[in-house]
Amino acid sequence: MKITGAGKNALDFHIAYYIGELAAKDSGAYFHIISRDTGFDTLIKHLKLRGIKIQRERDLVEIPVVRISTATSSDDMVSAIVKNLAGRGQSRPRKVRTLTNTINSLFTEKLSEQQLISIMKDLEQRKYIKVNNGNVSYQLP
Repeated sequence: MKITGAGKNALDFHIAYYIGELAAKDSGAYFHIISRDTGFDTLIKHLKLRGIKIQRERDLVEIPVVRISTATSSDDMVSAIVKNLAGRGQSRPRKVRTLTNTINSLFTEKLSEQQLISIMKDLEQRKYIKVNNGNVSYQLP
């Protein structure tokens, strides 16, 4: 889509406009803004309060892949998480809390605390991660 005009925030305003327009047409849509600009965060917070599903990611690799949203078995979930973490290169979460938040954000439905604990244990048992004093190190394929 080509925008009209130029200026410091021209693209940001176009993005906000089209998200609003598309959300009005499809209330079940899920939006991802790919930007390092934290200025979108207040818009995202407002839209979430209005029931619009939206996230800001810094990079395309942070968008949950389709199979994560449809993963039902533990093996599928772990496989999708490992694939996502491997794609992050050196920008993987270094703390347990950050990793659990990252895992939770990958799925369209929030995971329970018990599910997150189970996934973390599974990742450790398969030796994809090692946890030491709240710090996480990785051994990913």
